[in-house]
Amino acid sequence: MSSASDQSRLTKTFTELRRNKSKALVSFITVGDPSLDHTLECLQGLVEGGVDILELGIPFSDPEAEGPSIQAANERALKGGATLKDVLDQVKLFRKKNTDTPIVLMGYLNSIIAMSDFEKRASEAGVDGLIMVNLPPEEGEKIAQPLAAQSIDLIYLLAPTTTKERSKEIVEVASGFLYYVSLKGITGADHFDSVEVTRKVKELKELTDLPICVGFGIKDGETAKKIAPHADGIVVGSAFVDLVAKGGSPTEISARLKEKASELRVSIDSTKAP
Repeated sequence: MSSASDQSRLTKTFTELRRNKSKALVSFITVGDPSLDHTLECLQGLVEGGVDILELGIPFSDPEAEGPSIQAANERALKGGATLKDVLDQVKLFRKKNTDTPIVLMGYLNSIIAMSDFEKRASEAGVDGLIMVNLPPEEGEKIAQPLAAQSIDLIYLLAPTTTKERSKEIVEVASGFLYYVSLKGITGADHFDSVEVTRKVKELKELTDLPICVGFGIKDGETAKKIAPHADGIVVGSAFVDLVAKGGSPTEISARLKEKASELRVSIDSTKAP
């Protein structure tokens, strides 16, 4: 399956990055962490720091893949009352100032099916993609078609344990980009094996032309630099969430996120082909 729209923000972003021989920096934070009043300024800081694609966590009470940092972010957001409706409202606010940066929501199917007109509302808000951690491809068609009708890509995760046969099945139904989970375990883990990740990404590239972004375990410029030459994008989550957890005003947290994004951007761009 190709991208939900040939003119989608995701397609345009990856096309432009390839033209410039660069790689995508994808950031993750949880909407409503530490409060909804912080989210918009945090997103703007990330983009100012050089983030190409914003991945927004939908607050959820029982996350399965997240490590301690993002679990805590979920708890802070839920304590503040953040809901899926609030997530879409924050996207709308962001779109008033930025119509170009792709936004991908990440969460669990439970949240989505509770909102009957989710696809339409997400599209109207300005959402470009969706990652559902607990949605197997066999069950994805029910949601993929309504999403595609609203030009929203359904993005799938692949892991080190995903067999080649299973990968073939997933790339057939995926759109937007593929998210390769770099290690066995949860977000924020530190047993990152760049050699094995490089091998798996190369294997996936033989199966698809979709961009491949690598996440989980990438925390700093050093780890980003090891993977950037081999992938189409780098996803960083826990490192940003930990900066949010330090607290402060929206401006203070936004400044920390911007600085971290800039550090990662420089490292990724240092691997650019001449």
